[in-house]
Amino acid sequence: MQGEYELIQTAAEHLRGLGVAPRALVVLGTGLGGLGDKLADRIEIPYEEVPHLPRSTSPGHAGQFVYGRTGDVPVLVMEGRLHFYEGYSIHEIVRPVRMAAALGATTLLITSAVGAMNPHLRLGDVVSIEDHLNLMGDSPLKGPNDERFGPRFPDMSAPYDAELIERAESAALKAGFRLPRAVLAAVLGPQLETRAEYRYLRRIGADIVGMSTVPECIAAVHLGLRVAALSVVTDMCLPDALEPANVEDIIAVANEAAPQLEAIVLALLKHA
Repeated sequence: MQGEYELIQTAAEHLRGLGVAPRALVVLGTGLGGLGDKLADRIEIPYEEVPHLPRSTSPGHAGQFVYGRTGDVPVLVMEGRLHFYEGYSIHEIVRPVRMAAALGATTLLITSAVGAMNPHLRLGDVVSIEDHLNLMGDSPLKGPNDERFGPRFPDMSAPYDAELIERAESAALKAGFRLPRAVLAAVLGPQLETRAEYRYLRRIGADIVGMSTVPECIAAVHLGLRVAALSVVTDMCLPDALEPANVEDIIAVANEAAPQLEAIVLALLKHA
């Protein structure tokens, strides 16, 4: 962690010079990159133009910030996140969250594409993450703690904000669809899981599995931000009825569910 705070300040100062002062950061996952188009007075900022920020290399991720407003709320949107499996360090992955906090953001909204082990979920469902299992083998808080970010041992009894979860459920109900709650198992990837791994994840309490979200959530809780996370079920991971998955199908399902997810995110941003 030595020097990480200074790197964050340098990156934040660059964005501040472009007029970026968000109240919320929205992280968009695979196939879910259209929200930035909904912002007024939008400006695009490629990741490679921001000091100390890696590029996003995953399919379906544009790799840029979009800054603008929804109503009177200034929002910074990540069109494409950074993943641990891309080879970046855990600290690099959460730099955008820390940068947004340095710029004044108090809310983090995360979206992602996930597989579902819970048979009560369906392909294309949008779910609200209420808790998680960190099986990635790392933490963005590893190493010496910098109190300027947060405390050494942040409490994780409620990492996803209860009020935001309830507001998301109300927004979904108003839009005419259900929003189940789910427990996320976060794994390293990039390979998908075996039948035995899906059985294991289900038995230890996970409803869905993905390769992101948890590092950003941990960093945000450490910083004192409110967090909500929404995922689209893009493949069913039922061990006894498992079918091969491919990236094209996953992105297609995410694109179909994007309007529902965007409706919830826009509703939550009204209260950011």
